[in-house]
Amino acid sequence: MAIVAFALPILPGKSEKDRSYFQDIVEAHRSEYEASRKRAGITKEMTWLQHTPKGDLGIVYLEVENPKRMFQALATSQERFDVLFREYVMDVHGVDLTQQMPGPLSELTFANQLPS
Repeated sequence: MAIVAFALPILPGKSEKDRSYFQDIVEAHRSEYEASRKRAGITKEMTWLQHTPKGDLGIVYLEVENPKRMFQALATSQERFDVLFREYVMDVHGVDLTQQMPGPLSELTFANQLPS
């Protein structure tokens, strides 16, 4: 299992749409969302809205079976939910998922697990 974490800028005026997307769209289309993530090999997905002096960011944390396969699936799927998801990412973040994502998305600089 791989962990993928990255930040995406949120375009001006789109923070509320980013905040409500998963509650509104995903909850209304739960089975399509789950099928999308299963096709992409995503087993855990978490997002945060981070306010900064230079604008808001969407922080994304994913646990995936294969990151390359995940990005390929999200970029090429013609399933309705995946097409709508790509449109959302373009509208809110200005990122075209059909184009190759720049890599690496992030660099792990520190990891530690404290003993129980």
